[in-house]
Formats: sequence, structure tokens, C-alpha cells
Amino acid sequence: MAMQDKDKNNDKQTGQSQNMTEQECAAWLLQRDNLLLITHRRPDGDTLGSAAALAGALRGIGKTVFVIKNPETTPRYMPIIEKFHAPEDFTPDYIIAVDTATRDLFPDAAKAYEKIDLAIDHHPSNTHYAENTRCEPERASCGEVVFSLLTQLGGEKIITPETATALYIAVSTDTGCFSYENTDSNAFHTAARLTALGADAARLNRVLFRSKTRARAEIEGMLYSDMRFPCNGQAAVAVITLDMTTRAGADEDDMENIAALPASIEGVLVGVTVRELRDNRGSKVSVRSLPGVDSNKICARFGGGGHAAAAGFTSKLSVNELVPQVISVLDELLGVTAP
Repeated sequence: MAMQDKDKNNDKQTGQSQNMTEQECAAWLLQRDNLLLITHRRPDGDTLGSAAALAGALRGIGKTVFVIKNPETTPRYMPIIEKFHAPEDFTPDYIIAVDTATRDLFPDAAKAYEKIDLAIDHHPSNTHYAENTRCEPERASCGEVVFSLLTQLGGEKIITPETATALYIAVSTDTGCFSYENTDSNAFHTAARLTALGADAARLNRVLFRSKTRARAEIEGMLYSDMRFPCNGQAAVAVITLDMTTRAGADEDDMENIAALPASIEGVLVGVTVRELRDNRGSKVSVRSLPGVDSNKICARFGGGGHAAAAGFTSKLSVNELVPQVISVLDELLGVTAP
């Protein structure tokens, strides 16, 4: 025990928090109250679903818990998160980041919090920026980490149908409706338990993955018609400009999971989606890859990160400036020799 305490002190001195066990994390949560949860910028189903589920379950056992308002939340996910939004006068005692690997992924409203007390995550690129960290990089989604943590807190009885729904959204969106390479037996097992606990899997799958707006269909048409196939066809690069989204009448909800499209083409090992950001803020890049190509390694060249199969980064460069640089890195990592 003394050695364990010494290790924890060393971790703090070097700026690296020790990865807590599930039991330690559950005990930490049980001993604390007045909590604020943070989701990451451009929030997806995993960060929002995990935060909503954690907040709901903790409220169910008597805790005061809120989730910081994330202005980039799309209408698709607002129903599961809005009831947990923190009022403006709320002053938390503890800050918890959910599904957020690094501090620079915080939304603007969260950047004022210098001390993060706990990070719950599943990204291998987590920098251990929080005082305490519960990270399971072998999990396909943060939703799985939260589900297991909640069962440790109070068993499945504290998981209501509403909480199960939020967690199903988290797990299913980060696995692409259980079609991505990160999908494993634990993801299926978690989804099965959540369905038994009240998540309407058929309805959620239809809403999240099988329906699309006309604006989304138009964006997909433009994306496919201008897609580039460098690296002897082993890569696919798609560009989405502001002009394209304006012409299609598309909003952020219409962009959900669009990064998966380039890598879905036969013969393509890695798909890259480059989106133009508003107000001359540069570009956002999402990378999806098949086994044998490390998306995280590609994005690390540009200061980003994520998982082996899915990663991303942002750049101050314009789309036209950035695309040739990305293709150059793809050529190098895929072993393509320039003619």
C-alpha cells in the first residue's frame, strides 16, 4: 500500500495521473457530490450519451450532477442531454471530463476550469491531464466504460431505460452500428444488456443509421463525385467545403458520421475527410482506416490523435493547402513511391 501511494505521488509530480481501477473510480464517485461533467468539442453520440448516462445514474443515487452546455450539440442528441444542462449560477466542487483525450478538446465554456478532477475515457491518446483517470483503451466506446462503472456503483438496477438509451447511443455510434473494426464481443455484450434494460435498439438504429435528410443525400452526392483516390487507390480523400454545405442546405446534424464514407469504398485502406471550417478557422480532418493502417499515426503528424481505426485533427491551413500535405503523409505511410 505504501508503494502504491508512492507511485501515485510520483505520477502527480510528473504531471501524469495514475489510471484508477474501476473499483477506485466507483469509490471516488460515491464519496463526492456537486459534480460538473464536460463533453468534448463537436460532441458525438459517445461523449453525450456517456455524460447523460453518468449524470442520470448519479442523480438516481442522490448526487447533484450537471453537464456543461456544449453549443455544438446537434438536434439529433439534444433530447438525451438537455435535461442535465448546468444552470449559469451552478458552482461545482468537482469537474469530470467524459470521452475527452486532451484538454484542447474542451469546448470554450470548459476552458476556464484549470483543474480537472477525473477523466473517464477510452482513447489510447489520453494524456492523463486530470488529477485522476479511468481510461480503458481496449474498449470501443466510452459508453462501455461508463456502463461497467455504473454496474460497479450500484448494479444494473441503477440503469433506467433512459440511461440505457443514452448508453446504447454511445456504444452504437462509436462502433458505427457495430460495423467498425473496433467492434468486439464486449461491445455486443454491452448492447445486449442495454437492450434488456430498456434501450429500443431497433428504433435507435433506424433513427441514427438508416435515415437521412435530402440535404445529407445531396452532400453525399457532391462528396462522391469529387473524391480523390491517391496512393494507387489505397486511399480516398473527400473534401467538404462551406459552399457545398450551403448549396445542399446542410447543417451539423447532416454531417453525422460522414467521415466513414471514404473508407467504405472497395479497395480503400484509409479514408480521409477534410472539412472547411467557418470564419477562416482552417480545416477539420477525420481519418478512418482498415486494419494495417494506423489512423492515429497519420493524425499525429499534424498534432492530432485518436484510435488506430479512427482519428482526427484540426489545422489552421485551408483545405487547398492541407490536402496535398495529407496525401504526402499517406504516400509515405502506405509505402507509395512517387513516379
